[in-house]
Amino acid sequence: MSVGDLQALTYAVDGRVARITLDRPERGNGITRRLVQELEHCVEQADLDPAVHVLLLSGNGKGFCGGYDLVESAEGAGRLGDSFAPPPAGSAIDPQVMAANHDPSGTWDPMVDYAMMGRNVRGFMSLFHCSKPVVCKVHGFCVAGGTDMALCSDLLVMAADAKIGYPPARVWGSPTTALWAHRLGAQRAKRLLFTGDSLSGEEALEWGMAIEAPAPEQLDERTEILVQRIARNPVNQLQMMKLLVNQELYSQGLHSTQVLGTLLDGITRHTKEGYAFQQRAAEAGFRQAVLERDGPFGDAGPSTFKG
Repeated sequence: MSVGDLQALTYAVDGRVARITLDRPERGNGITRRLVQELEHCVEQADLDPAVHVLLLSGNGKGFCGGYDLVESAEGAGRLGDSFAPPPAGSAIDPQVMAANHDPSGTWDPMVDYAMMGRNVRGFMSLFHCSKPVVCKVHGFCVAGGTDMALCSDLLVMAADAKIGYPPARVWGSPTTALWAHRLGAQRAKRLLFTGDSLSGEEALEWGMAIEAPAPEQLDERTEILVQRIARNPVNQLQMMKLLVNQELYSQGLHSTQVLGTLLDGITRHTKEGYAFQQRAAEAGFRQAVLERDGPFGDAGPSTFKG
């Protein structure tokens, strides 16, 4: 796949900055298999480009990312949309296999599920594994699977009024990249994952998740100042600094935690409650199912209400 074949995001190099922009605004930049594949491809392109010193990840439209595509993932019985190359028939990412593996009347194969979701984790983690710094700019919303991309990036700049959180911790999800504790510490990670609550950009800054939380009208300016300051440094120095810090996370057992998180994500979609949520989404639409899930918490939509 060439950069010109992109459908789910855009890619451009501007001086020393590679700009990767999620570009499915009509679907809230919802995650599909193709989006993950294109993300991994563009990160590799930027990593190999000697002119690029820093990557900037952002989203087009009203928000950064609303998670996995609402229709494909829940109303579509676990499907994750098309790939840029058709998968082998019968493989773990074959849409028919995924749909059958989410059928409550059938037998769930956890390793098929793990093979499917593990590939998404590998795509998200391309941001972490990239030898060069990755800055993520968040406006509007960054929830559910969208947080995987934000937290796999090295630095997070959020608009003060943006929303970030993992509401699927309430039902039908577990963070596959499992970076919440690494970014926030155990107690604060539990505070969010025990409730499914979200943070505003301002709160994310206070909690140490975001590096800066400017007013919405200053988000672009402040992010550009940061990436340009990073880009001034020699690329080999940037690579060494990222390598140094990332080793600390590896030594804390990040890979093992992600294996567990990915397996648990599959389990959450195959519990009694998970099947009920999926069935409700199929009957009434994902938005209604989410509204019913989050309504009692008082934080549906852009709200970050926490009681």
